[in-house]
Amino acid sequence: MVIVAGHLLVGPEQRDAYLAGCVTVVEQARAARGCLDFALSADLLDPGRINILERWESQADVEAFRGSGTGDDQAARILSASVAEYDVADVRSLTG
Repeated sequence: MVIVAGHLLVGPEQRDAYLAGCVTVVEQARAARGCLDFALSADLLDPGRINILERWESQADVEAFRGSGTGDDQAARILSASVAEYDVADVRSLTG
């Protein structure tokens, strides 16, 4: 399993528009082969932060989904980003 996690920073006045522009990407990701979860969400404390969490069955699935990245309009709104991929060796369920 591969987890992609981190955050983007956009201007607080841009956050809602940025997230609205990501709806199609989230739909496409969730329908993609190997996608276990894909979420972009507004941070509860920082008005300019967008949290990212993706779970994929394999690195090959992540790479197959990734295109050229965000569109120019979306990329222009990003002030900074901190996102990393993690290879998961073992999983324990906390929900029983």
